Amino acid sequence: MQRALYERYAGAMLVVCMRYCKNKDDAEDILQEAFIKVFKSIQSFKGDSTLGYWVKRVVINTALNYQRGKLYLFPMVDINEIDPKQTQDLTLSNYQMEELLKMIQSLPIGCQVIFNMYAIEGYKHREIAKMLDISEGTSKSQYARARLLLQQMMADADKINYEKYQ
Repeated sequence: MQRALYERYAGAMLVVCMRYCKNKDDAEDILQEAFIKVFKSIQSFKGDSTLGYWVKRVVINTALNYQRGKLYLFPMVDINEIDPKQTQDLTLSNYQMEELLKMIQSLPIGCQVIFNMYAIEGYKHREIAKMLDISEGTSKSQYARARLLLQQMMADADKINYEKYQ
């Protein structure tokens, strides 16, 4: 059963892990630790949600625990005012998953974690603040900073691609 469970979810969960760290080796370490937790606590799965959702929650929590120590090495600044001109919508349709993953991985760790939790996992800033022991304003400002950095990366990538075809 463990092998079947691992084979079913490992690929998708590795992508989740890679969004929370800077390289594949760290992602594989997180994934391995997460599946050890899954196998040790599978009897606690109550069926309140799908098994896939439960496994994903274990993986995300393991990735957050892995990064939690690193977050304190890179302090996050609470910014009360965000320039509304810098909060344009991101357009992702022109990018491959690998390109987007590399961009997310290149974000500063605080921005990376909060971007993943808010934009991809769907947590609210209030929930993120509680989980990471930061203020809600810090979560919002780190998300805004992540968006701005991603927009700059996309603009740079678009400029390079445009120049290549000139």
